[in-house]
Amino acid sequence: MPDQTQQKPSIPVTPENYQTLTQQYTPKPTIVKNVVRAFLVGGIICTIGQLFINLFVMLGLARLEASTAATATMIFIGALLTGLGIYDEIGKFAGAGSIVPVTGFANSIVAPAMEFRREGYVMGVGAKLFTVAGPVLVYGIATSIVVGLAYFLLH
Repeated sequence: MPDQTQQKPSIPVTPENYQTLTQQYTPKPTIVKNVVRAFLVGGIICTIGQLFINLFVMLGLARLEASTAATATMIFIGALLTGLGIYDEIGKFAGAGSIVPVTGFANSIVAPAMEFRREGYVMGVGAKLFTVAGPVLVYGIATSIVVGLAYFLLH
Protein backbone atom coordinates (compact mmCIF):
# COMPACT_ATOMS: atom_id res chain seq x y z
CA MET A 1 0.00 0.00 0.00
CA PRO A 2 1.52 3.35 -0.98
CA ASP A 3 2.40 5.83 1.73
CA GLN A 4 -0.43 8.37 1.92
CA THR A 5 1.71 10.96 3.75
CA GLN A 6 3.81 11.83 0.70
CA GLN A 7 2.66 14.85 -1.25
CA LYS A 8 2.71 15.03 -4.99
CA PRO A 9 4.97 17.72 -6.46
CA SER A 10 3.21 21.02 -6.76
CA ILE A 11 5.18 22.07 -9.88
CA PRO A 12 4.65 19.82 -12.87
CA VAL A 13 7.93 19.05 -14.61
CA THR A 14 7.66 18.44 -18.32
CA PRO A 15 10.47 16.89 -20.36
CA GLU A 16 11.17 20.32 -21.85
CA ASN A 17 11.43 21.91 -18.37
CA TYR A 18 13.74 19.12 -17.25
CA GLN A 19 15.97 19.58 -20.33
CA THR A 20 16.18 23.32 -19.65
CA LEU A 21 17.14 22.72 -16.01
CA THR A 22 19.84 20.20 -16.90
CA GLN A 23 21.36 22.54 -19.48
CA GLN A 24 21.30 25.36 -16.93
CA TYR A 25 23.19 23.38 -14.27
CA THR A 26 25.56 21.38 -16.50
CA PRO A 27 29.12 22.72 -16.24
CA LYS A 28 30.34 24.44 -19.38
CA PRO A 29 33.29 22.73 -21.14
CA THR A 30 36.67 24.39 -20.80
CA ILE A 31 38.18 23.20 -24.06
CA VAL A 32 40.81 25.91 -24.50
CA LYS A 33 42.08 25.52 -20.94
CA ASN A 34 42.24 21.73 -21.32
CA VAL A 35 44.11 21.95 -24.63
CA VAL A 36 46.66 24.40 -23.22
CA ARG A 37 47.24 22.24 -20.14
CA ALA A 38 47.62 19.09 -22.24
CA PHE A 39 50.04 20.81 -24.61
CA LEU A 40 52.18 22.25 -21.81
CA VAL A 41 52.40 19.10 -19.68
CA GLY A 42 52.88 16.81 -22.67
CA GLY A 43 55.59 19.15 -23.94
CA ILE A 44 57.31 19.17 -20.55
CA ILE A 45 57.26 15.36 -20.41
CA CYS A 46 58.70 15.12 -23.93
CA THR A 47 61.34 17.75 -23.12
CA ILE A 48 62.43 15.71 -20.10
CA GLY A 49 62.67 12.68 -22.37
CA GLN A 50 64.84 14.65 -24.82
CA LEU A 51 67.07 15.76 -21.94
CA PHE A 52 67.57 12.10 -20.99
CA ILE A 53 68.48 11.27 -24.61
CA ASN A 54 71.03 14.10 -24.64
CA LEU A 55 72.42 12.97 -21.27
CA PHE A 56 72.84 9.37 -22.44
CA VAL A 57 74.54 10.56 -25.65
CA MET A 58 76.94 12.66 -23.55
CA LEU A 59 77.66 9.56 -21.44
CA GLY A 60 78.82 7.77 -24.59
CA LEU A 61 75.80 5.90 -25.92
CA ALA A 62 74.98 5.99 -29.61
CA ARG A 63 71.85 7.95 -30.52
CA LEU A 64 69.69 4.84 -31.00
CA GLU A 65 70.79 3.27 -27.71
CA ALA A 66 70.35 6.62 -25.96
CA SER A 67 66.76 6.80 -27.23
CA THR A 68 66.07 3.29 -25.96
CA ALA A 69 67.61 4.06 -22.57
CA ALA A 70 65.65 7.32 -22.32
CA THR A 71 62.40 5.49 -23.13
CA ALA A 72 63.09 2.89 -20.44
CA THR A 73 63.96 5.66 -17.97
CA MET A 74 60.76 7.56 -18.74
CA ILE A 75 58.69 4.39 -18.33
CA PHE A 76 60.38 3.76 -14.97
CA ILE A 77 59.72 7.35 -13.84
CA GLY A 78 56.07 7.13 -14.96
CA ALA A 79 55.61 3.85 -13.06
CA LEU A 80 57.34 5.25 -9.96
CA LEU A 81 55.22 8.42 -9.97
CA THR A 82 52.09 6.29 -10.39
CA GLY A 83 53.09 4.14 -7.43
CA LEU A 84 53.63 7.26 -5.33
CA GLY A 85 50.24 8.67 -6.39
CA ILE A 86 51.79 11.71 -8.10
CA TYR A 87 51.05 10.76 -11.71
CA ASP A 88 47.30 10.65 -11.04
CA GLU A 89 47.45 14.28 -9.93
CA ILE A 90 49.40 15.19 -13.07
CA GLY A 91 46.74 13.37 -15.11
CA LYS A 92 43.90 15.26 -13.43
CA PHE A 93 45.59 18.53 -14.32
CA ALA A 94 46.88 17.70 -17.81
CA GLY A 95 44.39 15.19 -19.19
CA ALA A 96 45.62 13.79 -22.51
CA GLY A 97 48.94 15.60 -22.09
CA SER A 98 49.91 12.99 -19.53
CA ILE A 99 48.40 10.01 -21.35
CA VAL A 100 49.94 10.35 -24.82
CA PRO A 101 53.67 10.21 -23.90
CA VAL A 102 55.26 6.87 -22.99
CA THR A 103 54.84 7.71 -19.30
CA GLY A 104 51.10 7.35 -19.86
CA PHE A 105 51.75 3.74 -20.92
CA ALA A 106 53.53 3.10 -17.64
CA ASN A 107 50.66 4.72 -15.76
CA SER A 108 48.07 2.61 -17.57
CA ILE A 109 49.91 -0.58 -16.60
CA VAL A 110 50.76 0.28 -12.98
CA ALA A 111 47.55 2.08 -11.91
CA PRO A 112 45.22 -0.96 -12.11
CA ALA A 113 47.80 -3.10 -10.35
CA MET A 114 48.05 -0.57 -7.50
CA GLU A 115 44.30 -0.79 -6.94
CA PHE A 116 44.71 -4.44 -5.95
CA ARG A 117 47.73 -4.11 -3.65
CA ARG A 118 45.55 -4.95 -0.63
CA GLU A 119 45.32 -8.48 -2.00
CA GLY A 120 49.10 -8.84 -1.76
CA TYR A 121 52.00 -8.27 -4.07
CA VAL A 122 51.77 -11.60 -5.90
CA MET A 123 48.03 -12.24 -6.22
CA GLY A 124 47.03 -8.57 -6.21
CA VAL A 125 49.65 -6.37 -7.85
CA GLY A 126 51.40 -9.06 -9.91
CA ALA A 127 48.27 -10.75 -11.22
CA LYS A 128 46.53 -7.50 -12.10
CA LEU A 129 49.70 -6.12 -13.68
CA PHE A 130 49.84 -9.02 -16.13
CA THR A 131 46.08 -8.93 -16.69
CA VAL A 132 46.40 -5.40 -18.05
CA ALA A 133 49.83 -5.78 -19.64
CA GLY A 134 48.90 -8.96 -21.53
CA PRO A 135 46.56 -7.42 -24.12
CA VAL A 136 48.86 -4.41 -24.50
CA LEU A 137 51.85 -6.65 -25.20
CA VAL A 138 49.90 -8.93 -27.55
CA TYR A 139 48.63 -5.95 -29.54
CA GLY A 140 52.12 -4.40 -29.64
CA ILE A 141 53.78 -7.61 -30.79
CA ALA A 142 51.08 -8.35 -33.38
CA THR A 143 51.30 -4.80 -34.74
CA SER A 144 55.09 -4.97 -34.96
CA ILE A 145 54.83 -8.22 -36.93
CA VAL A 146 52.35 -6.71 -39.38
CA VAL A 147 54.48 -3.56 -39.82
CA GLY A 148 57.63 -5.67 -40.21
CA LEU A 149 56.01 -7.82 -42.89
CA ALA A 150 54.71 -4.77 -44.72
CA TYR A 151 58.18 -3.19 -44.60
CA PHE A 152 59.77 -6.44 -45.85
CA LEU A 153 57.32 -6.79 -48.73
CA LEU A 154 57.56 -3.15 -49.82
CA HIS A 155 61.36 -2.96 -49.81
